[in-house]
Amino acid sequence: MKKPKILVVGSLVMDLIVSTPRFPERGETVIGSDFSTAPGGKGANQAVQAARLGAEVSMLGRVGNDDFGRALIKSAADSGVDTSHILPTDGVSSAVGNVQIEHTEKGTENRIIVVPGANFRLTESDTDYLKDTISNYDMVILQHEIPTEVNIAVARLAKDAGVPVMLNPAPSAEVPKALLACLTYIAPNEHEAFDICGILPEGDEGIRAAAKAFAALGVENVLITLGKHGCAYTDGGAVVRSGSVDCGKVVDPTAAGDSFIGAFCTACAAGAPIETALVFANCVAGITVTGMGAQSSLPYLADALAVMEKQGLDTSIFECLKG
Repeated sequence: MKKPKILVVGSLVMDLIVSTPRFPERGETVIGSDFSTAPGGKGANQAVQAARLGAEVSMLGRVGNDDFGRALIKSAADSGVDTSHILPTDGVSSAVGNVQIEHTEKGTENRIIVVPGANFRLTESDTDYLKDTISNYDMVILQHEIPTEVNIAVARLAKDAGVPVMLNPAPSAEVPKALLACLTYIAPNEHEAFDICGILPEGDEGIRAAAKAFAALGVENVLITLGKHGCAYTDGGAVVRSGSVDCGKVVDPTAAGDSFIGAFCTACAAGAPIETALVFANCVAGITVTGMGAQSSLPYLADALAVMEKQGLDTSIFECLKG
């Protein structure tokens, strides 16, 4: 086990969060119960989570040259992320996310609209510095909130350098063959998996069929997140399942998937076995949903290890992440 170095190329978004007793219908106005802002964006969330868990994390992305942009950079830096390649951009706003959270007796749900802003100003030329540095990393994490051509450029550099690449294909969108061919891991939810491979991964049989379809597309390691049912992983062999972890009342599920990805990649890059990485990631995600906001709810290593120890699990494998 070693302290991993992770590169995240992706989005930074300022979330504008409204809580409400119910979502409005078309043409309807509903009185909300609370409002807040919180730094987010799938890329930044995953970078912050990995850094809070002890990884050495660098991030490449763009923000607007505005107050939101400065706040987004500060949030990442405060969590230990190297932000020297998060680029303030004139003439465009930082990305914003309209997050609606509905609290009812049945539970908590969310709806999110993202305005990409500066995230879509990221270009292939912004990745040029990686030609000489990408081999320094143990893992590269990508998502879908930046231009696809940037993801392809980074993934090709990583593959050529022998660096594992994780794609979290969210929000759901087409994944070009050129990108799929460079991936080590892909981590869709059930609906994203169906959109990409055409097979709904229901049950072990469905998961194996989806994994076979992904393998035909060039990706051997498939991690499917299943919401409250945890996750399932396969490399073409047996299906490894790992259940979700109940850490308390669900307050805001907004960044659960991002915290899961950040934790899983941190554990894998550190050298943990897949089964251990899955349990670790589920513990981290379980903590995340008990807090409000994206990055404000992402736990630190001590929090995650405390949950694992409470379940009687051995945490000695994560000693390398401390300090």
